[in-house]
Amino acid sequence: MQSINKLVTFGFENEHELEHDLEHKPLYSEPKIFDGDGDLTKRWYVYFSYRNPKTGRMKRIKNIYGKTNRFKTKSERYAILNIYKRRLLKLLEEGYNPFEDNTELYRRKQTSQKVAKEQPTPQPTEQPVPQPAQEAKNTDTHAYDDNATKAVVFYATAFDKALLLKTNVAKTVTIKDYQSKLNKFKKWLQEHHQDIQDINDISKKIVLEFLNHIQITSSSRTRNNYRTALRAIFQVLEDNEIISTNIVSSIKPLRSTPKRHKTYSSSEEEAIFEYLQKQDHLLLLYIQFISYNMLRPIEVCRLRIKDINLTEKKLSFQSKTKNLKTKIIPDILIKELPPLSTKNPDDFLFTRDGIGGKWDTTDINRRDYFSKRFKKVIKDHFGFDQNYSLYSFRHTFITKLYRKLRAVHSVNEAKSRLMEITGHTNMSTLEKYLRDIDAELPEDYSNLLTTD
Repeated sequence: MQSINKLVTFGFENEHELEHDLEHKPLYSEPKIFDGDGDLTKRWYVYFSYRNPKTGRMKRIKNIYGKTNRFKTKSERYAILNIYKRRLLKLLEEGYNPFEDNTELYRRKQTSQKVAKEQPTPQPTEQPVPQPAQEAKNTDTHAYDDNATKAVVFYATAFDKALLLKTNVAKTVTIKDYQSKLNKFKKWLQEHHQDIQDINDISKKIVLEFLNHIQITSSSRTRNNYRTALRAIFQVLEDNEIISTNIVSSIKPLRSTPKRHKTYSSSEEEAIFEYLQKQDHLLLLYIQFISYNMLRPIEVCRLRIKDINLTEKKLSFQSKTKNLKTKIIPDILIKELPPLSTKNPDDFLFTRDGIGGKWDTTDINRRDYFSKRFKKVIKDHFGFDQNYSLYSFRHTFITKLYRKLRAVHSVNEAKSRLMEITGHTNMSTLEKYLRDIDAELPEDYSNLLTTD
């Protein structure tokens, strides 16, 4: 009996379209990827369940590893596991049954791959046969198979290669975001354009149709985020001559209203801090890092014990625009910090259970955890709506700081001093930020409204 591992990992060169049988109830679960929460020291694999013919219940089948764990980067592992996942789904749809002998299926796979190697893919009968010059032009447009002679480039394979080429170029979180958006795009293509398999058959009109679907079902901002991700992926394909033109680059973004994080009033700020002092001191300290050091919530989540230098009163962090930045820690925050000398330097400063510890998940998941904790502890208690958030504390304290600086300094000097504290890279960016949060308000102009 041929094992599922042998069938799934057999050959990279024969990537065919997935066939769907929607008329029958599935006997198996959709194959999924286990990535160890991004931990490369763990074994990654594809897993699924199949209905046991004797019991009628779903049973977990042996994990599929293949060559996955030989790769040392997350992007490479995701790329190969996605190939295994699609190949497994195709085998299941072709009739693979882990409770039966699949030798005949395995032999058919070997024969079909041997024929595919020896013969070019025939052209559709309704299309003219390409001239030799055209065939030569298209022989290098395939993906993953340097010996292929067929011109068809399956879009799923092309997307996997684009993600792989992004390794060590984009951040891991960015690659995962691209992968998530590509998966949704591929699912949409399978539902609305089943006839399309070649990456070169995806037109600008089709991409626009997909982006319009995203806009209608979510928002213009989400639509723009998908456009950005697809544009980046298609640019990689163009740069590597897999496609001739990046069709997404000519699609314009829609105007969207960014999410507004309202500032808290002085009374609201005081009430929140007093309540947290009694109810959740860890969340209070997390908010104080946002407030007193003007950090973004995700930047606080990235802090490790070794990033805090209490002797020199400095902290290092990964910002939105730079790999590493340094800020002073004001005395008002140092007074709130517990002893850190006994902590493991490589541990995260903030965890779910307290200060200093392991937390094996992404920055986004850690930030989302504290956002949910803030909603449960503060927003639900005080009745704040969706316009108030953890990010609002950054706006609140930058506004407070700027207005106090303006009370004793000129506009230009106040902004210059503020820029050193907030970490904005240039004055125009800071000025736009201050306008967006309404930090600078005019003095009372009643005298201008009265008549002489």
